[in-house]
Amino acid sequence: MASPPPPGIYVPVPTFFSKPSSSSPVPPLDLETQTKHTLHLAANGIRGLVLLGSTGESIAVTNAERKALISHLRQELDRAKYESYPLIAGTATQGIEDTLTQLRISADAGAQWGLVLAPGFFATCITQQGIIEWYTAIADQSPLPIMIYHYPAVSNSIPIAASTFTTLSSHSNICGAKLSHGDLTLHTLLASSPLDTMKLDRFTTFTGLGQQLLPVLTVGGAGAIDGLAAIFPKTLVRLYALTKDGNRDAARRLQEIVARGEGLVVGRGVVGAKEGVKRVLGWESECRLPLRGGMTDSEWEQWKEVFAELIHAEKE
Repeated sequence: MASPPPPGIYVPVPTFFSKPSSSSPVPPLDLETQTKHTLHLAANGIRGLVLLGSTGESIAVTNAERKALISHLRQELDRAKYESYPLIAGTATQGIEDTLTQLRISADAGAQWGLVLAPGFFATCITQQGIIEWYTAIADQSPLPIMIYHYPAVSNSIPIAASTFTTLSSHSNICGAKLSHGDLTLHTLLASSPLDTMKLDRFTTFTGLGQQLLPVLTVGGAGAIDGLAAIFPKTLVRLYALTKDGNRDAARRLQEIVARGEGLVVGRGVVGAKEGVKRVLGWESECRLPLRGGMTDSEWEQWKEVFAELIHAEKE
């Protein structure tokens, strides 16, 4: 049976792009800035990274770029003495073979797990049995243990029932899930399941929303794969530690600040995450079309108060 990623706080890192040239509208990878951000996260308590997930603009990155980015970061992490640092590679394709191709490339480049987005193109007519068979076909052939990625907002609101997760948890190469939605009932049913295949050392359930971290940990979740942690890693790591240590009053106070700050990432998605990284950490990145990066100073103004609180919390 495959081992899941260890519990903790993970970051779905944005993919950094330089400015496009005059001859192409596609901005190239900026591996230098990507490395700086990665090492900053590793040095500040982040347990691992999700590369080329939804925040990483996976659908806009070629397979050649996938190989280059993952292999480069693995080499740089090893060079910085972060050997075996957890790297989870995202996929967002609709087909079994395309997904397997990306998982094979990711494995060869140095990732240890795959995070496979549910196929939502036919969401209105897909069945739970169809979802089970789709994930099973991928898990049967994947060189990486895979996690189920349920993010209805980017996959045509596809439903995945708790029973589907529990059925898939019995597969030896499926080891967890990321739930990027507000349904705490599903978190509870999975994280508190009495089934042996759903135990924490066998199947880890992560929230994709840091504003849910305290309640998700309370019902037995493994942690968060959270976009705000790309900007404030120590704050999310401290919230995780306070909750795990039972310091609920301090955890609730910090959770309230985090929940307000998460509005930028939830509301503006990749663009908001990259804007926060630029404004707070000083690392700028383009987006790839159809996304357009950047926020005006007046747009940023509404976030200044809570981000000032988060900057203060990050320094504590």
